[in-house]
Amino acid sequence: MTDEVHIGFLIFPDMTQLDVTGPAEILSRLPGGVIHMIWKDRAPVPADAGFSINPTTTFDDCPQLDVLCVCGGMGVLPLMEDQDVIGFMQRQAAAARYVASVCSGSLLLGAAGLLEGYRAGCHWAFLEMLPKFGATPVDQRVVRDRNRLTGGGVTAGIDFGLTLVAELAGEEDARMIQLMVEYDPAPPFDSGSPKKAGPDRVAAAKRLIEAAVS
Repeated sequence: MTDEVHIGFLIFPDMTQLDVTGPAEILSRLPGGVIHMIWKDRAPVPADAGFSINPTTTFDDCPQLDVLCVCGGMGVLPLMEDQDVIGFMQRQAAAARYVASVCSGSLLLGAAGLLEGYRAGCHWAFLEMLPKFGATPVDQRVVRDRNRLTGGGVTAGIDFGLTLVAELAGEEDARMIQLMVEYDPAPPFDSGSPKKAGPDRVAAAKRLIEAAVS
């Protein structure tokens, strides 16, 4: 019988839902994988897409996780000084096999002191903030440094999930899951990174982000 692998996603108000649901879809197919959606209570948690995700456990009831994953979104910013959230992350990270994030979730890992001395990824718009937490920013879809796995912006969560499956169960399992979900990207436009989008579009995107943050 396959041993259970407890994978927990820290969810919170104004999270980016694909940061959660993308890797959760992949990791739910991991042999023995058990997915936990974690928040302070069990009330539905509103995502930035206009719908909510239901927690399956709370900070107090959550079992020890093999993988702690923190998603991103504008909701990260007010949590960086939330001691309930920081304390939960620190307790779980102390014994987790992997500590991970997607998108701007790495900022929350950093705020909890969990990236000091590590290489890490983040959404391109927030990558330059990582040195404030003692981390070395790396502009890659998935960055691994020892037991820290951090993904880039939003869609990189699927790549992150497949990378983690390969770590936990082997490359063949990861390849099979990729086939089963038909993850074979062929985007209609080639503007998915600052390098490809061009300076005018990047500047416009930064203005939108700054407006959302302020």
